Amino acid sequence: NARKERLQCRRRRDVCQIENDTENDPGCALKPLAATRVYPWFVFRVSTSATSATGGKETVILLHGLARTGRSMRAMADALTTAGYAVVNVDYPSRTAAIETLAATVIPDALQSSAAVSAKKIHFVTHSMGGILVRCYLKDRAIDRLGRVVMFGPPNQGSEVVDRLSAYKIFSWINGPAGAQLGTGPDSVPCRLGPVNFELGVIAGDRSINWINSLMISGPDDGKVSVERTKIEGMRDHLTIHATHPFLMKNRRVIAQTLAFLKNGRFDRTTRQRGHPAAPASGTAHDS
Repeated sequence: NARKERLQCRRRRDVCQIENDTENDPGCALKPLAATRVYPWFVFRVSTSATSATGGKETVILLHGLARTGRSMRAMADALTTAGYAVVNVDYPSRTAAIETLAATVIPDALQSSAAVSAKKIHFVTHSMGGILVRCYLKDRAIDRLGRVVMFGPPNQGSEVVDRLSAYKIFSWINGPAGAQLGTGPDSVPCRLGPVNFELGVIAGDRSINWINSLMISGPDDGKVSVERTKIEGMRDHLTIHATHPFLMKNRRVIAQTLAFLKNGRFDRTTRQRGHPAAPASGTAHDS
């Protein structure tokens, strides 16, 4: 009984902390209790930077990557809001459950937010594993009014880093059950999901700040995923930018190209950046 009371007390404290964070976040238009979801294994909240009057707008749902939080997507959220989108920035504990469980729980709650329910179209913008959640959800489900999807550094064909390190206990401690599902083998979640059947643009990075990880990866990489393994059959467009995995979502070129794809269904290859020539429309662009 004492142990049960301690657990209940800890859970109440965690929920109160999330409610306080929500109240103090000027970009969150949902009431604290409505924004908080409590499950037996985790707590997460859905916040929106849109006002309550979102009817008729296009909404973008943001999903951060493994072991990150919604704060990592704030620069992207701000840019999307400035561009006129309603934004739902999902903050979920990615280390607490398997990919299938996260996809089946996190995405439906985001779709039930006021900004999504009243949206003219619903887009997704994701970082890393967030993209795999979208693929997992859409594998056997449909989303009404689905628009376009942009993924940054997604391990669409898995990552060799997971192949090499997932057997170590510290890997599981840091990344949780979902992290171990992101290998390159045929039984890994990304490799079992198959081609995509929605409008998808993928942005890969080819700069690394983790040379140890890069030694495990074949070809150009961002320190977590090779450029080649971000690709997936059925994608509409693919772009490579000089950026590293942890900071893709904050890169100004990534933000600009995300806005371009959401608007036009393709990346913008007409501009020159820091002396680089414009990339050919049929190829993969390499930009600073």
